[in-house]
Amino acid sequence: MRFDTVEVRLSLGKLLTGLVLIIVPLSCVGLYLTSQSYASLQEAVGGQLRALAQADGAATAQFINDRIAEVSILAAEPVIANAVTAANRASERVPATVLSARIEETEKDWNSPKSDQVVGALLSSPASKFLSRYKSLSLRLLRITVSDKVGTIVAASDKPLHYMQATQPYWQATFAQGRGNVFVSDVLYSDESQREYIAVSLPILDEGSLQFAGVVSALVDFGDAFGPVALGPSDGKARTLLVRADRTVIVGPHINLSAKLKSEEYAAVRDALGTVQGRQAGFLATTLREGTRIVGFADPGLKKNYPNLDWLVLVSQDLDRAMMPVSAVGRFAVFMVGLSFLMLIMLSVYFYLHRRQQMEVLAMKEQTYPPKVA
Repeated sequence: MRFDTVEVRLSLGKLLTGLVLIIVPLSCVGLYLTSQSYASLQEAVGGQLRALAQADGAATAQFINDRIAEVSILAAEPVIANAVTAANRASERVPATVLSARIEETEKDWNSPKSDQVVGALLSSPASKFLSRYKSLSLRLLRITVSDKVGTIVAASDKPLHYMQATQPYWQATFAQGRGNVFVSDVLYSDESQREYIAVSLPILDEGSLQFAGVVSALVDFGDAFGPVALGPSDGKARTLLVRADRTVIVGPHINLSAKLKSEEYAAVRDALGTVQGRQAGFLATTLREGTRIVGFADPGLKKNYPNLDWLVLVSQDLDRAMMPVSAVGRFAVFMVGLSFLMLIMLSVYFYLHRRQQMEVLAMKEQTYPPKVA
C-alpha cells in the first residue's frame, strides 16, 4: 500500500506570529488569575488566623471570668464572712490609736519568731483551714488571703508576707475608697516557683448593709493551667502569643514572662487597630526580621473592666509557607509571561531583519539593472 506523505511548510515568521498570538494572551490571563488566587488565598489564611485569635481571645476572657467567679464564691462563704465580721467587731471596740499601735507592732514582728504564736493561731483558725483545703483541691489557686475592713489579715491558706494588707496596691484598688471593686493584676512572674500568676481580689460585703467589710485575694496560676494560648499552634506552621501593651510576650509556645521577649508583630497590629479597616479585617501581612508573616489578631476585651489587662492575642504564620499552594503556579505564570515577551522580541527582530534583507535585495537589483535612457 502506498502512503503519501503530507508535508506542511510554515515560515518562521508565521510560526512566531501564531505562537505569540496564542501564548501572550493566555500567559497574561494566567498571571491575572494567579494574582487573584493569591489574594483570595491570603484573605482566607488571614481569616483563619483571625478566627484562631478570636477563639483564643474568648478563651482568655473566659479564663479570667472563671477565676473571678471562683474567688467570689470564697467571698460569699459563711465561714469567711463570719471571720471577717468577728474581726471587724473586735477592732471597732478598740480605740483607733491603740488599734493602730497594735497593728504596727504586729507588722514589725511579723517575720520574726515573736509572731509565731500569732501566725499559728491565724493559720489554725476555721477560716484558714477552709482556705487551705480549698486551695489543695484547686488546680489554679496558689495562695489565698482574707483581710478585714482595716486591712489586717483575718485568714490565709499560707502565711502572708505582711500582716497589714491595707498598704498594698491590690488592697487599695479593691477597697476603692469604700465602694468595693474587683481587681485583677497583670501577669507577674515568681522567681521562686518559676511560674506566671495573677492576683484576683474581690471585696467582701456585709450581709446586712452591703457595706465594704474586707477583701479576699487569691494568686492564680497563669502557666500550665492556662491552656488555650499556651497550647496554641507551635508546629512551625503558626504561633500563638498573648502580648501586653508594652509588647512583652506573656504566654507563647516555649515562652514565659521571665524571658521578657518583645513581639515584633505587635507594633504593626497596634497601627492596624487604630483604623476602621484594620479592625474590620482582623489580620495583616507585615515584614519582620525573620521574614514576612501574616498575623491574625483579637482583643480579649478585658481592658474595659480590668485596666491592667491590656492584652492582644496574635496568631501568625510565615507568609511564604501559607501561600505555598499558589506560589509555584504564580512563578510558572510569571515565567510564561516572560517567555511570551521574549518570543515577541524575537518576532520583532525577525521582521526587522527580514525587512532589512528585502530592502538590500531591492537595492542590489536597482544597481544591477540601471534604467534605460530613451
